[in-house]
Amino acid sequence: MLSRRQKHILLKFFSLFSVVRGYNILVVVIAQYLASIYIFAPEKPLGAVLFDINLLMLVLASSATIAAGYIINNFYDSEKDLINRPRKTMLDRLVSQNTKLSFYFVLNFLAIVFASYVSFKAVIFFAVYIFAIWLYSHRLKKQPMTGNLVSAILTVIPFFAIFIYYRNFELVIFAHAIFLFLLVSMRELTKDLENIKGDLALDYKTVPVVYGEKTSKLMLTVLAILTIISGIVLILFFKIGHMYYFFYLSVMLLVLFLLIVWKSNKKIHYLLLHNILKFIIVAGVFSILLIDVSVVLNRL
Repeated sequence: MLSRRQKHILLKFFSLFSVVRGYNILVVVIAQYLASIYIFAPEKPLGAVLFDINLLMLVLASSATIAAGYIINNFYDSEKDLINRPRKTMLDRLVSQNTKLSFYFVLNFLAIVFASYVSFKAVIFFAVYIFAIWLYSHRLKKQPMTGNLVSAILTVIPFFAIFIYYRNFELVIFAHAIFLFLLVSMRELTKDLENIKGDLALDYKTVPVVYGEKTSKLMLTVLAILTIISGIVLILFFKIGHMYYFFYLSVMLLVLFLLIVWKSNKKIHYLLLHNILKFIIVAGVFSILLIDVSVVLNRL
């Protein structure tokens, strides 16, 4: 049996894990490595990618920066989250704001340390990334359109760091990036619809608050159609191995998304739409393995 103190420490750990969304960071780490193996550096031996210290440092710097970003976002959104996510907020509040801010500065410092191992350019890259996340959380996220666009860009940036490191400028990489960017943009707008109650209460100028639900749904429809088109382009014009199964599934789910979105008028409906997009994004990460399993086996 755990003592009362041990239970308290365990609860604080889960609280901090909830704040930094450790499960999301784990998915990003897996995505960065799979993208490196299959997309960014397919010509390199598997061991050379997996045991590349520079790549590891870039992944660690990305993880630390993202975790710090979730903390500062949680700090600024604490009142809104109390309205939109009361249960999660109660868990998050087991760790004091001062403790969260301390972790925020420690994680950003570690990100710079990790980046410094790679190069001075990497330090500048992550310093700008850290500042951009703070600016987004502090000011930009409360602005319609701008907040959604910046959030989507910030989500893709960790992969951009790996892209720059490997200097692979093949067109297929940009095609994947566009598909991911459009999906993330859809997710951000869907989250705004899901959280409209808290945004209204605290005067966040999101797209649904400023332009209304109908306009937001119209924008989601356009984004979904563009995402479907980008998925079809990847299937028809690029060598993606058996990953085409994922894109066929994505197209079907996005069509389902379009059917649901225009009938949605409650938070639970938007939560369902949000989960559909999250599933597509996470499934996309692991479906990278389908590009060519034999290539990985041969590179062992």
